[in-house]
Amino acid sequence: MTGTDLHLELPATGARRTALAQALREAVRTGRLAAGTRLPPYRTLAVDLGLARNAVADAYAELVAEGWFTARQGSGTRVADTAAPRTTPTTTVDPSPSAPRHDLLQGKPDPASFPRGAWAASARRALADAPTEAFGPGDPRGRPELRRALAAYLSRARGVRTDPANIVVCSGFANGLRLLASVRPRDWAVEAYGLPFHHGILEAAGVRAHPLPLDEDGARTDALPSRARTLLLTPAHQFPTGGRLLPARRAAAVEWARGTGGLIVEDDYDGEFRYDRKPVGAVQGLAPEHVVYAGSLSKSLSPAIRLGWLALPDRLLDEVLAAKGLRESWASALDQLALADFIECGAYDRHVRRMRKRYRQRRDQLTTALAADAPHLRVTGIAAGLHAVVELPPGRETPTLAAAHAAGLALDGLSSYHHPSDPTPPREGLVIGYAAPPDTAFTRALNTLSEVLGGVR
Repeated sequence: MTGTDLHLELPATGARRTALAQALREAVRTGRLAAGTRLPPYRTLAVDLGLARNAVADAYAELVAEGWFTARQGSGTRVADTAAPRTTPTTTVDPSPSAPRHDLLQGKPDPASFPRGAWAASARRALADAPTEAFGPGDPRGRPELRRALAAYLSRARGVRTDPANIVVCSGFANGLRLLASVRPRDWAVEAYGLPFHHGILEAAGVRAHPLPLDEDGARTDALPSRARTLLLTPAHQFPTGGRLLPARRAAAVEWARGTGGLIVEDDYDGEFRYDRKPVGAVQGLAPEHVVYAGSLSKSLSPAIRLGWLALPDRLLDEVLAAKGLRESWASALDQLALADFIECGAYDRHVRRMRKRYRQRRDQLTTALAADAPHLRVTGIAAGLHAVVELPPGRETPTLAAAHAAGLALDGLSSYHHPSDPTPPREGLVIGYAAPPDTAFTRALNTLSEVLGGVR
């Protein structure tokens, strides 16, 4: 503990031992030194403050005698548990009785299932094996270890055809979307329903968005506007409506890109989670030179690990790297190294398989409850992902959301994901996330949801 720092301000002249004792009392009294805090050895503090060792030792002894500190052999000097600091009164606000008690918002994986042990093991190995240069300024492309691991994993699990040199690591899909919008700030075709946050990113970059109509089979790629030069898609599981883009529509999008020199941006936000159908490969595998494949850990592992990736065509690589800058300022190199190990040792695959089973069970609980208590309502988008959509009759979304909130449910209305530029009237429904709540809370949330929806006509 010889390196422990303790900031104290003492007068330059006068009885400095007395001033030291008073400064230590004040630090405890105000709470700056909390109960149990270990103090620096008196020799260390004497050197730091320019005092005689005896002066610091005497001040420590005085505060021990007064009950401010405790001193034990082998444990050093600590702030006593009974040394109550003076605290500033704080105002507490009682939660509103109508505040949501059950979180059914989309986009959240189960935080309790994060594989702490496996991730910690990968982080330890990565730190021990990290080359010295990993602790210097970052490469805008990302760590080579992670790019190699991602190229192999994406090829095997998602059918992506890419080379490590074409992968750029970023801090999540939003970061990647900002980069792409900055290098292609022209007309984009976007799905008529999507995340408003992403709509805002494109708008802030000066992109002119042209919404594509949707049906149960995904985006109508046969209706691509002639002005569009970039197409943003969620083909494996349309967000949030849940449709899978049909093979014919995938082919139409690829032919459009080849014929016009356009670019497809494929947001594969939850590609690992499929339940009632065979896994759907990436569109990128059909035309690597015309598709940017984008992924992240926000659904598959945790949004707390801010890592995502872009698999880029050769023609776009230099532009994106130039937009990113010469120094990586977002994605932690140590997290990248840990993720590379996590993938290569098989822990990522094991986690995905485990969560796929868990989320399918949750999906089944939701659909069973609604089939029993609200059979008159259609539930869609349930073949994959972490959320479902309950379709509502016209005019029923707003009152149903109000009733759900009053009952303590936090969830979204489908119309809130409708693109503001789309001239067609928004569809009405509820977007229900079923992955995050604890098991006991989820059962109570489903009971509440069933009560609310059972009265919808």
